[in-house]
Amino acid sequence: MTSSARPLYFDCDTGIDDSLALAYLLASPEIALAGIGTVSGNTSAAQAARNTLGLLALAERTDIPVAVGRHDFLAHAYDGGAPHVHGDDGVGHVALPAPVQEVDAASAAELLIRLSHEHAGALEVVAVGPLTNLATALSLDPTLPERVASVTLMGGAALVPGNISPVAEANIGNDPEAAAAVFAASWPVTVVPLDVTMENVFEDAHRERLLASDSALARTVGAMLDFYMDFYVSAYGRRCSALHDPLAAAIAVGTVTATRAPAVPALVDHSDGPGRGQTIFDLRSQRAGALDHEGANVRVVLATDRPLPDHLADRVAG
Repeated sequence: MTSSARPLYFDCDTGIDDSLALAYLLASPEIALAGIGTVSGNTSAAQAARNTLGLLALAERTDIPVAVGRHDFLAHAYDGGAPHVHGDDGVGHVALPAPVQEVDAASAAELLIRLSHEHAGALEVVAVGPLTNLATALSLDPTLPERVASVTLMGGAALVPGNISPVAEANIGNDPEAAAAVFAASWPVTVVPLDVTMENVFEDAHRERLLASDSALARTVGAMLDFYMDFYVSAYGRRCSALHDPLAAAIAVGTVTATRAPAVPALVDHSDGPGRGQTIFDLRSQRAGALDHEGANVRVVLATDRPLPDHLADRVAG
C-alpha cells in the first residue's frame, strides 16, 4: 500500500471467485481496501463475513473493517445460495483460520456511508454480489452518490445468455429491485457482465501456480478453486473456471482496461415475469458508431485490452 493508493470499498458474497478477487485486491498497490461489506448471494451474508475474516487472517490484514449486510434481499428472502457452485460454506469446503478480528458494529450499508464521508469524492466501490447493500445505503442516504467516485460491479448479461435463467445473471437476478436502484442512482456505474467474464478463463495450470506460492492466502484460494473448477466442467468441457469477480476487480484497479464500454441507457427487469433479473442495455446505436449516449451513467464492458488469467495468477501468487 502506498500513500497514493485509492480508497476502495468492496462489497461481496464471499464465495470462491470473490475470494480470488479479494486476494487480488489485497495484492494491488494501486488501491487501499478501506472496508468490506458482505451480502447474501453465493452464501449467507454472515457466512460471507466469516469467510472474509478468515481470508484476512491468512493475509495478516486485520486493519480492514468487515461489516455484515442484509441477510434477505429487498423483495424476497435469501434462498440458500449456490452450494453446488461454491460448497455449503461458500469456499469449497476448504478450512479457513478462525477470525482474529470482530465484525464491525455497523451494517455493511452503514459502513459504506461512513467511508463515503471519510473519503468524500475519492471512494471507489466494487460490488461483486447482489446489490442489496448498495441499494440499502442509497435508501438510508440518498446523497451517497455525491461522495462516491465510481461503482464497478460484476453482474448482468448484455449480448449473451444469463446463468440462472435464459436472460438473468445471478448477482442481478438474486435482487433485481436492488440492481434497479443502483442503476438509477446518479453515480458512474461500470457493469462487468457475463459477456466478458466468461471469456476470461482460469485454467488448472493457473491454479497450480497459486498452490505453489509462498503465500498462504494464494495457496488457500488455489485449494478452493478445485471445487469451483469441477462445477465449470459442464460449461467449458474441461476443468477451468470463469473469472467473474476478479475481472471486475482488475477493471476497477485499472490493470485491465475496457476497450469497448459504451455508456448507454440501462434498466433492470424487476417484474415477476420470465424476464426477471434481465439487464437491458440500449445498444441499438452501436453499429453507427455512437458509442456513448449523452447523460447515460451506466457503462457496460463488452471488450478489454488483454486477458486476465496470467496477470491474475502472477499478482496473487506473488
